[in-house]
Amino acid sequence: MSSTTSPACKKLLIFGATGLVGSRITREIVRNKSKFERIAIFTSPTTVESKSDQIQSLKKEGVDVIVGDLTNSSDVARAYEDIDTVISAVGRNAIEHQIELVRLANESSSVHRFFPSEYGTDIEYGPSSAHEIPHQKKLKVRAALRSTDRLDHTFVVTGPYADGDSGLYFSANASAKQTGSFDVKNKEAVLLGDGNLKISFTTMHDVGKLVVLAALHADASRNKALRVNSFTTTDAEILKEFEKQTGGQSWKVSYTSLDELRRLEKEALAAGSPFATVCTLRRIWAEGGTLYEKRDNYLIDAEDVMDTLADAVAEAIKVQKR
Repeated sequence: MSSTTSPACKKLLIFGATGLVGSRITREIVRNKSKFERIAIFTSPTTVESKSDQIQSLKKEGVDVIVGDLTNSSDVARAYEDIDTVISAVGRNAIEHQIELVRLANESSSVHRFFPSEYGTDIEYGPSSAHEIPHQKKLKVRAALRSTDRLDHTFVVTGPYADGDSGLYFSANASAKQTGSFDVKNKEAVLLGDGNLKISFTTMHDVGKLVVLAALHADASRNKALRVNSFTTTDAEILKEFEKQTGGQSWKVSYTSLDELRRLEKEALAAGSPFATVCTLRRIWAEGGTLYEKRDNYLIDAEDVMDTLADAVAEAIKVQKR
């Protein structure tokens, strides 16, 4: 958009609202519903049926539930009516389809801001980022947004999730322990490198906060890749906090070197295994791909409201025990 200031983000439409990170984003938006004029989600008939309790709860909070087919242009165009901001939290299998969502948003008479499904590794961190396989679809979405003539955008870049849900960094990571693990049940951990490599993390709860704050600070977040996070720490510090919160006893610890992680990645790529994505992302994080000269939390007043390492570990323990 050509104006020097961005219109406010007041009427929100969320894609992927009931998914892993989308549910956290939606929850935080609903918690701040008094700051917005309208909150709507776009979901499929299957989701309405399979997650009926979740859908009904959102309706009770005043959320408009728009049912349609994400791949049907007419359904999406209708959903964009009386919406000024699109927040996408679609999963990896639907990332590239956002290009069509962007096209339709650009043609809409009301939509002026698009938040694509980023919420992870900075895909433009450095020269090598353009060649990383897991980044390719998101890079295409960024290019599509930058080529529009009506839309502003915000890329919320958070780094890995500091959560205990299956496969996430603070989980037992049962299917890929060699790439890092914090197993509460067995009090065992697999640390990357020597355990002292720094990585910046964001809890999914904080991802929700950051999206809300970015929407409320429309000018500050306009056409930016916001590099934001909850905290920066090391595997050794994470382990120490897990040990502290699980009784104080030392856990059994093993290590996966960066060379070993690269070997696993190469083998998985050669075999065409989905395990390759896990290896690639964890290798990027371990190599420092989440470390910036400064983070952008200050731009959206998010410096003093983030979860701490202790908060993240406490929640991860609850999730793993559950």
